[in-house]
Amino acid sequence: MKYVIRILFFIVLAFIGYGFYIKNTIGDEGDKWVGIGVLISALVLMPVFLWHRYKNKNLEDYMFKFDKKNEENTENQ
Repeated sequence: MKYVIRILFFIVLAFIGYGFYIKNTIGDEGDKWVGIGVLISALVLMPVFLWHRYKNKNLEDYMFKFDKKNEENTENQ
């Protein structure tokens, strides 16, 4: 899976780089390629990366719980 993420990352960089190259040489056509690269990164690359990073983790360990804090305060009194 990490190879898929790397390939997607380089594809996004290629779209954005090609877009800036076209924008500097030809004109307005480069905006389309930069936009495609940004959309791929936001709608494909980021969700795949987040899913890969957190697929086997318990997300409740990373959440702040107000009830647990209140229970600790009442036990100490």
